[in-house]
Amino acid sequence: MDQVRCAAPLRVPRPHGPWQGVKENLTGLGNAVVHTTWSEWLPSVLTTPRLRELLGPDWDRYRRTPDATVRYRFAAARLLIKYTAAAALGIPPEYLDLAYRLGGRPYLRGFDQIELSLSHTGDLMAVGLSRTGRIGVDVEPAGRNVRLELLEAQILTPAEVAEIAGLPEAERVPYALKLWTLKEAYSKALGQGLRLGFKEFGFKESGSTGARLHAADGSAATRGEWGFATHPVMGRYLLSTACHDAGLSTADDTSVGTMLDRGFLSAMNQSAS
Repeated sequence: MDQVRCAAPLRVPRPHGPWQGVKENLTGLGNAVVHTTWSEWLPSVLTTPRLRELLGPDWDRYRRTPDATVRYRFAAARLLIKYTAAAALGIPPEYLDLAYRLGGRPYLRGFDQIELSLSHTGDLMAVGLSRTGRIGVDVEPAGRNVRLELLEAQILTPAEVAEIAGLPEAERVPYALKLWTLKEAYSKALGQGLRLGFKEFGFKESGSTGARLHAADGSAATRGEWGFATHPVMGRYLLSTACHDAGLSTADDTSVGTMLDRGFLSAMNQSAS
């Protein structure tokens, strides 16, 4: 099968959008990724009169967080998730209810087919959505100062180490950092976090189709049901995405009427009336 395509990340600098590309990517590719900055979304956290309504069950956690910076960033990330999902589903963001699985992975309560992933570093935050299977996103500063020998010892497979050794010296650390973000994204998609042994799997560039998953010895590990991509964003970050096609039968329409659990939709309509 052809390798799954991960959508290119879209920059959304404010809650008002632009959002059109999110629905288009979710409909056309089955996944969508949005990125922005804390500072761009902070004014919305500080000025919206609907913050309590938008945060929903997260309001108590927001209020209990003593550090103002941590509190505002927490709120901004939750608003980003809700506005992104709302744009894809055609529903007001305050109608969406975030809940958390073991390990803290967010999901949309009442939806049976939307997967979420959140990542942040520095001023950047990113959200991935998928309607076809698991998704994971990871962001890292592109200029992060890392020791190549440490990455080789702790996260790179022998095949990756050999590939890096064949690169010009100036390209080795940037490529190793890219591999690291891909591994983080894949681990997040699986819900494993740091529990997944990063030396047990690797990646190799495959032309225009992006990276492909390989076993530790360099042999192919999938038949195309996973897709992987890395993009530079805002000139100073790397954003990697891992997206999976579980072979689910999904409608092209991603509006709330087709994607939302029927029982939850009925309850939501009653509360809105």
